[in-house]
Amino acid sequence: MHLYMIKLGATPKGRLIEQHDIFFGIGKSVAELIPHFEKAWADIKDIWHIDAYRTVSRVGGYRVRVVERETFVDNGLHLYFINMGGYKAGEFEEFHHKLLVVAHDIAGAISLAKQSTFYQEFDAGGRAVSHIDDKHGVDIDDIHKVSDVLNDEFKAKYALQIEPCDDDVADEIVIGYLPKKLFYHS
Repeated sequence: MHLYMIKLGATPKGRLIEQHDIFFGIGKSVAELIPHFEKAWADIKDIWHIDAYRTVSRVGGYRVRVVERETFVDNGLHLYFINMGGYKAGEFEEFHHKLLVVAHDIAGAISLAKQSTFYQEFDAGGRAVSHIDDKHGVDIDDIHKVSDVLNDEFKAKYALQIEPCDDDVADEIVIGYLPKKLFYHS
């Protein structure tokens, strides 16, 4: 089983521009997770596409493994998802960067986020300071433990075992417009 991070896109009825959300799920494939993210974001059931996805197995010098809940050993390490927003002078846009970090607590996760290149480069000053979404400053509500945002079915069966590792293997990120039909073979 793998932990997947999936960036979903759709233009729900009544919207002028495409909307996005991130879904975390545990399975053997992205296709296996379709019913789970369609349930989580019901408004997009027949109109979604995937803009990016990855298996999450390496994050900043740590190995992330999906284990059966009963074999999980708590070592105090947590995987955090952070959605950062920032601005560039003269641009009519809020740019975003999604970040995964491993830390013992939220303060540690915030510290790592503030060290990111995005946080430094997308700060236009004044009211347009880079920030960790959904507020105009760094706030605990804007950071999510990935284990907390998994659906109840995944949480009941699995846990995320995080351990230091010394290899520099990076997870492959698959990007591009991937519509629903690519995941079904008729």
